[in-house]
Amino acid sequence: MEDKLLRYTLRVDRAFFQKFRYIAESEGRSANKEIEQYIKKRVSEFEAIHGKIEVGDEK
Repeated sequence: MEDKLLRYTLRVDRAFFQKFRYIAESEGRSANKEIEQYIKKRVSEFEAIHGKIEVGDEK
């Protein structure tokens, strides 16, 4: 069975990420889940304007 989750290394300024982690914790999320929420929001916004994005992994 193929894992649906992709592992991705993110390189970002340390101080900037510490602030981001603070925001995530204030929302009751891990930094990873906060990033996931931002990605979902951005994809939804883009698709609302440009239409659904078709990718090979969706069935």
